[in-house]
Amino acid sequence: MVQVKICGLKHETAVRAAVDVGADFLGFVFAHSKRQVSVEQAKQLAQNVPSHVKKVGVFVNEELSSIQHAITEAGLDYVQLHGDESPAFCQQIGVPVIKAFQVISTEDVEQIGAYDCAYYLLDSPAGKYRGGNGETFDWTLTKQYDFLNKRVILAGGLRQDNVQEAIDEVQPTAVDVSSGVETDGEKDVEKIQAFINTVKKGE
Repeated sequence: MVQVKICGLKHETAVRAAVDVGADFLGFVFAHSKRQVSVEQAKQLAQNVPSHVKKVGVFVNEELSSIQHAITEAGLDYVQLHGDESPAFCQQIGVPVIKAFQVISTEDVEQIGAYDCAYYLLDSPAGKYRGGNGETFDWTLTKQYDFLNKRVILAGGLRQDNVQEAIDEVQPTAVDVSSGVETDGEKDVEKIQAFINTVKKGE
């Protein structure tokens, strides 16, 4: 059963659509980004999210105290770290960690072995912001690494029309989408519904 994370949510209508169609994770971006929300905004968006849908806070090289404040205020279930955070830093968070890695070569995948996290999010190389750039990477680079151990969340350039191919190639635990369910830079309810339905149709 492949799970779905809808990331970069800023508005109640998109949150409700994602929950109603069966999203497993909702991502709220606290890092500098066109999708950035404040802790107070995330708290408001999270208040009607049912407990079986996990709330994820996305941070880049943030202070530990700021992360823990957001966890408490917004009721985050997971923290996704998209920066240069060390394995030791990940262990201090206090909730399960999703550590993101930009994959260009096999060396990028090999460095994951130093981390012990709930999930490893494999993303395409950074553009202006870390993540959310709408580009895919070479999925074959994820092969042969036992330490990934079914804890892969695949991100980077996924859309309704390529997500099944990505699942077949990588066999991730979950897929993560942001720009692939947007129109003119804003979340599109119909695209959210279509993406989740495409992933879930085989279940």
